[in-house]
Amino acid sequence: MFQPYQQPTPVVRPRTEDDFPACAAALIAVHEVDGYPVEGVADPDAWLRPAGLMNAWVAELAGEVIGHICLTEPTDTDAAAVMFRETVEGAAVDIAVLGRLFVHPEARRHRAGELLTRAAMDHAASAGLRLVLDAMEKDQAAIRLYERLGWRRIGTTDHDSGHGLVPAYCYVSPAP
Repeated sequence: MFQPYQQPTPVVRPRTEDDFPACAAALIAVHEVDGYPVEGVADPDAWLRPAGLMNAWVAELAGEVIGHICLTEPTDTDAAAVMFRETVEGAAVDIAVLGRLFVHPEARRHRAGELLTRAAMDHAASAGLRLVLDAMEKDQAAIRLYERLGWRRIGTTDHDSGHGLVPAYCYVSPAP
């Protein structure tokens, strides 16, 4: 499917309307392999357009969309946002929620997840925002990525998987 020898490093760029079919296909492939996301696969287009969407990016490899990430406005139901806002540090800054990060299973090992996360972090830093997120305990690759990039665990929560509650960890991005 992907011919990485043509382009060894993914290119990250803002998401466009034309990217939705490829993003949806990648999302479904990720769900089949990883069980992520636990919701949204029945209607990928809606899941990729969450309420409060601020920005979204895709990663391309050899001209094909292979990954996605976005930032949303925090809500009262975002556990990480609520936890961080309750701290002195979190009460003093504007925040956004990082989410919907995925990379097509056939295109992994090219640092697309890291590049997407760094793009979102760079954007947030330039906008004066701190980022928060929650990662389900089962998603160990994502947890390793965030921790390697300096994200700090601030607590735990339970995520409603649609099949019951599953443990999740809440994180905040490094201070700029």
